[in-house]
Amino acid sequence: MNTSRSARLARGARAPVFTGTDLFGNSVRLADYRGRWVLLSFFRNAACAICNLRVHEMIQRFPRYERAGLKILCVFESPDENLRRYVGRQEAPFPIIGDPLARLYDLYGLETSEEKVKEMLSVPLVQERAQAAAAAGFPLTPEQGSNFYRLHGDFLIDPEGILREAFYAELVGVHLGFDVIDSTLGLEPLGLSR
Repeated sequence: MNTSRSARLARGARAPVFTGTDLFGNSVRLADYRGRWVLLSFFRNAACAICNLRVHEMIQRFPRYERAGLKILCVFESPDENLRRYVGRQEAPFPIIGDPLARLYDLYGLETSEEKVKEMLSVPLVQERAQAAAAAGFPLTPEQGSNFYRLHGDFLIDPEGILREAFYAELVGVHLGFDVIDSTLGLEPLGLSR
């Protein structure tokens, strides 16, 4: 079995602080967001079609979340060059952080599992998300040298730095539901909950 992960974090735990660099070379410190709600999302790699679809969905919701006081930070296990080449083309209004050495993934207990990823590629929900990604202009594209077997996760952090949600994906393409985020922020749900 080829699986690796650090200890998972639980709801109610303090969010581990970190400093990273976004795709433009700007420093991003989680501590600078204290006093604000933060959605910290970890993705597989910058070329991942399903990951790019989720970023696209986040961009669409960003104005609404910004008005509600939510900040968004996205982490990809890719170098900055690949971030700019793939996900960077979307010109997200929030930081996209490269973590090619997976230090932040380890800090937040995210898993790598060859077995799980291979098994889930045949799951209808994953296939639906891949088709939706292709329809939105994000074709399945391999990223050379990337960790294809990474599973992603989402963490909703409150203004005091406490994890209100700690979501660890068991399927590629399934993230913390937008309905959960909306409910936590006191917003009426808009629909799509993946």
